Amino acid sequence: MEGAGDGPSCKGFRFLAEVISHAVWLYHRFPLSFREVEELLLARGITVSHEAIRRWCDRFGPRYAAALRRRRSQVGDKWHLDEVFLKISGVRHHLWRAVDQDGAVLDILLQSKRDAKSAKRFMARLMKKQRRTPRVLVTDELRSYGVAHRGSMSSVDHRSHKGLNNRAENAHQPTRHRERAMKGLRTVGGTQRFLSAFSQISPHFRSRRHRMTATGYRTEMRHRFGTWNEITGSTAMPTEA
Repeated sequence: MEGAGDGPSCKGFRFLAEVISHAVWLYHRFPLSFREVEELLLARGITVSHEAIRRWCDRFGPRYAAALRRRRSQVGDKWHLDEVFLKISGVRHHLWRAVDQDGAVLDILLQSKRDAKSAKRFMARLMKKQRRTPRVLVTDELRSYGVAHRGSMSSVDHRSHKGLNNRAENAHQPTRHRERAMKGLRTVGGTQRFLSAFSQISPHFRSRRHRMTATGYRTEMRHRFGTWNEITGSTAMPTEA
């Protein structure tokens, strides 16, 4: 399985696009360390160091995430904003997150504070990336949101109530699971880059299985893997005869 990369994004690499994309998928889809991904690849006869896998994830993870973001359908017009604290090298930071009414992640941003200035910065970044304003903005009762709302999108209906914002709060759960698996976060820049990619790649493979039949679920996942293969330059996985 070694050789010159035939995928456009993997040109010049020793391993094929299938190997690189599979390693990136494993790391972002499951709570695995780089050494555990190394072991899983070794079980399939692929010898690669965990440091090489780390470099692949740093380089290709954001590219794959950006490609998935470009391919998704139009986001909803009801935005839920929430923040949760993370400790990075023992220092408390705040992870701001915005999702639409369907749970699609619109953007995330790590900041050292959760004051009005931080809220304004996040809202401005969010509107710039989405190139629009929402119909409804839903937040918890943090006063910083009210100040930022009045300064950035005063024409938008703002609903501030803790019980209304379960959608955004639930969106933090995969990050919490991953934080525990990684046994701590080390740098702000590295955490921002990883979570930006993770927030697009991981949900792509997390369909609402409880709402589907087994056949419908398999069909949906084949479609999602097909999209993944297209953006990573990989060939399709072998199927049953």
